[in-house]
Amino acid sequence: MRFRFLITALLPLAFTACLQGSDPITYPFVPIEETTFAASLNVNLAASNKTATGLYYRDLTVGTGTTATSTSRVGVYYTGYRSDGSQFDFTASPSPTYQVNLGANPPESIPGFVEGIVGMKIGGTRQLIIPPSLAYGAQGATDRQTGQYVILPNAVIIFTVQLVSVQ
Repeated sequence: MRFRFLITALLPLAFTACLQGSDPITYPFVPIEETTFAASLNVNLAASNKTATGLYYRDLTVGTGTTATSTSRVGVYYTGYRSDGSQFDFTASPSPTYQVNLGANPPESIPGFVEGIVGMKIGGTRQLIIPPSLAYGAQGATDRQTGQYVILPNAVIIFTVQLVSVQ
């Protein structure tokens, strides 16, 4: 009887003591140039353009239509990937395009996505390699229902974007 009492009284205290002093999980910042990308993504930084903000982009197909400007409303199909090659989001034909006002304030999408579309022509496909500072930063992105990370904090993300319309 005494043993059961000691266990029930001391076990919660021991468990609490184990938790105290535990450091929260941190996710280090790794620059794009030091990030390991899955081979399936075909990331080629040497063949990509780097902007002043740290975004890398590479035209996979150069379009022939109207050019997107920083004030355009565009319709795109896209696929979003983590650096390990796993897909986290997409929109594709025949579903409606993702519509975004590139000059909206507040922004309608992450800064790297918006910046990466400017200069594309309708019919073009572009790969965007987005640093955390232009994506979800140190907070990452979580699923609203489960609370689980969809994109880890400080993660580099990759999008393949096809420009369908410009207004």
